[in-house]
Amino acid sequence: MKTSARNQLQGTVIAIHRGAVNDEIELELLGGTRIVSIITHRSTEAMGLTMGSTAIALIKAPWVILATDLSDVVLSTRNVLTGTVSVLQPGVITSEVHLTLSKGGTIVAIVTNDSVAELDLKVGREAAALFKASHVILGVRRT
Repeated sequence: MKTSARNQLQGTVIAIHRGAVNDEIELELLGGTRIVSIITHRSTEAMGLTMGSTAIALIKAPWVILATDLSDVVLSTRNVLTGTVSVLQPGVITSEVHLTLSKGGTIVAIVTNDSVAELDLKVGREAAALFKASHVILGVRRT
């Protein structure tokens, strides 16, 4: 699959919570990391998502928020993935940051250079990637 989304994470559907308009889909990625997506019930049906289905989660890098100390914070976002900065590519205004996830895999974020400085991000630093369930676009391969 070719898309402009930097994060393309394949997983298995492990839970579907149906709603009148939207469904909450939980995916387990390789290594056991779990993420949640909110999509329309109509999309769930159109893609044929069922328990055990394989799906691809697309998350644009600018939608990923990075944090370095969440020990005393409670958040409303469903997706919080921990890892270690493995690549830090500075640009003029923003930087591309790759986190190698604790349970395997990588997620990429695009953050401002000011945020890189404020969070003291550098290769080897532990951090968390946060993104809303509504920012996880799901796709399936045609059969």
